[in-house]
Amino acid sequence: MKTITTDYLIVGAGAVGMAFADVLLSETEHEMVIVDRHAKPGGHWNIAYPFVTLHQPSAFYGVSSHELSKGRIDPAGPNKGLHELASGTEVSAYFDDVMRHHFQPSGRVEYFPMCLAEPLEDKTGGEEVVCQPILGGEPFRVKARKRVVDATYLKTTVPANHKPSFTVEDGVRFALVNDLPRLKEAPEGYVVIGGGKTGIDACLWLLQNGADPDQIRWVMPRDGWMLDRQNAQPGDSFFEHTIGALARQMEAIAESTSRADLFDRLEAAGLLLRLDKDVRPKMFHAATVSRAELDQLRQIRQVIRMGRIETLGPNEIVFEQGTLPTSPRQLHVDCSASAVGNLEMTQVFDGHLIVPQTVRAFQPVFSAAFVAHIEATFDDDATKNRLCAVVPLPNHDTDWIRVQAAQMINQAQWSQDPGLRQWLYENRLDGISRMVRDAPKDDEAKQAILAKMREHSMPAMQKLLGYVAELANEG
Repeated sequence: MKTITTDYLIVGAGAVGMAFADVLLSETEHEMVIVDRHAKPGGHWNIAYPFVTLHQPSAFYGVSSHELSKGRIDPAGPNKGLHELASGTEVSAYFDDVMRHHFQPSGRVEYFPMCLAEPLEDKTGGEEVVCQPILGGEPFRVKARKRVVDATYLKTTVPANHKPSFTVEDGVRFALVNDLPRLKEAPEGYVVIGGGKTGIDACLWLLQNGADPDQIRWVMPRDGWMLDRQNAQPGDSFFEHTIGALARQMEAIAESTSRADLFDRLEAAGLLLRLDKDVRPKMFHAATVSRAELDQLRQIRQVIRMGRIETLGPNEIVFEQGTLPTSPRQLHVDCSASAVGNLEMTQVFDGHLIVPQTVRAFQPVFSAAFVAHIEATFDDDATKNRLCAVVPLPNHDTDWIRVQAAQMINQAQWSQDPGLRQWLYENRLDGISRMVRDAPKDDEAKQAILAKMREHSMPAMQKLLGYVAELANEG
């Protein structure tokens, strides 16, 4: 069996693997082999539903060295006035372009698409990894002189590769969200299954393409807190929204008197949004919407809150908490895939293995770039793991607290290192450091926002740690 020797073997050419490789390419002289199961780079974007877009501005996505965003503000539609959101086809084309015109011409990246790597869970000792071409051909070994990078650990799932957790009986008119643009005629009604980002996208697509909101039934096992996209915009003109939101968040945390009071304050400050003012969310997946999109979603009055579906039959839907009539004339749209299939955390640097995970909340691509920079800059794994403490992926509403506490601890550590402060300032995926550092000293309004943020940051950190301890004691 042929053996290829390289410095780093990166398994996965999705956004995480590409962002990691890009930093190594820019900051080191190392060689890399990238192995991926898809025919083109981009990971799950290869099989995403046709109308998918980023939920956050394109400026915060992609690899560090190449802009994805064209710097435009959307002139119309529900994202009007905010930075553009790249479509799935734009993202796929972007990653393909980065691979073909940046990575491969460097002479330091070998790329093997349509290829499977053997499981990496036990590769901490530095063993060779066997790779098998999917379409035939001889398997080969890759020996990494330095590290193996598992860029597939989070196990991103999308509707196209998701198996429903409920039973679908014969006679049900059932579709993936991918199938919606291929409809030839309107069904009697729509049953959208799933309250997360994909369910939001499906409902918005139906409404924006003329579906009657009264013909949509939205199955929502748990209501979720959502983020206002206006609070995560790049550039000086959005300073008051983006940095102002951080300042309001610090103040809300610091002045809160309980966990329930904290969420009330976050909502009052415009930091968290919910679909129904009368329903307290129990989920937080960091779904991001504009206010206009939220207004559209609120047109749907048939929101089904009976827990998860157990059985989807041709005439009846059986839930955990009841039943609902349906018919073969209703189109049942599965949006129940979870974006991340693996919520278990592990250390990032583990012997011969690197497992990129989120070190900043809701930003896996920035996190992968940061992990690569730490790998390239520091020598010992204890330091690397301290600087790359994993920020947990959120699920329940109270995970917002754990996420923010972990993120603030990381940010505090990074701020103590001048080299890391400079890297964050210069890296386009960070987005925030430059806005803060470049705020003119004579701009009283901006300096007042920064002063408010600094005033409340330490009390906020102490309050969050107290809430984390409460949650731990409650089990």
